[in-house]
Amino acid sequence: MATQTLPLEFIQRKPGYLRAKRILDLFFTLLILLPLCLTVVIVGILIRLDSEGPIFYRQKRVGLNGTEFMMLKFRSMYVNRDDQVHREAIKRYMEGERLSENDEGGLSYKLDNDPRITRVGRFIRKTSIDELPQFFNVLRGEMTLVGPRPPVPYEVEFYSTHDWQRLSGKPGLTGPWQVYGRSRVTFQEMVELDIAYLQRQSLWEDIKLILLTIPVMISGRGGA
Repeated sequence: MATQTLPLEFIQRKPGYLRAKRILDLFFTLLILLPLCLTVVIVGILIRLDSEGPIFYRQKRVGLNGTEFMMLKFRSMYVNRDDQVHREAIKRYMEGERLSENDEGGLSYKLDNDPRITRVGRFIRKTSIDELPQFFNVLRGEMTLVGPRPPVPYEVEFYSTHDWQRLSGKPGLTGPWQVYGRSRVTFQEMVELDIAYLQRQSLWEDIKLILLTIPVMISGRGGA
């Protein structure tokens, strides 16, 4: 795992808040561990019936202080697909370009009708079920329940010093972007949402965002 040099603008985190946040992570994850394991079995069967390949997908992401780790997801794409499409989409997104004309579905800044995605993959991505294996990343301490989404390394290559501030905290399963923005906001709006969240350091806000994530998952708002 690699760690990059940190910019001077990094947000200092309060030790008391970080300890309480870790306790919340462990308590909530262990509480839902049994239904989570049952979901893994059911979704895993559906994925294997739908297309060839592994159930899980491991992808290198950038987390706390620029440290790279392997993030778990349910596989939602066909195997051996070129990531060049995603690389180009990330660059366009960071430059403020729209990735879709689907305003009604809240997908202006997300690839729509991506041919790499399987039939089951479309459903689990829309409802964020594909992200559930990341609870195991939370248990390992690589992620937290609430925080900025972890970027891919080729996104971080284009970060400004200001953008790097969103890496001041552990990446999260959910956060302000997932609840209030998702695929309806620009890259810079996402960065500002994440930085403002990290600066507040409120456990009550973490709990509120966890609760607000449930209706977002059910409705699939902004997902694809």
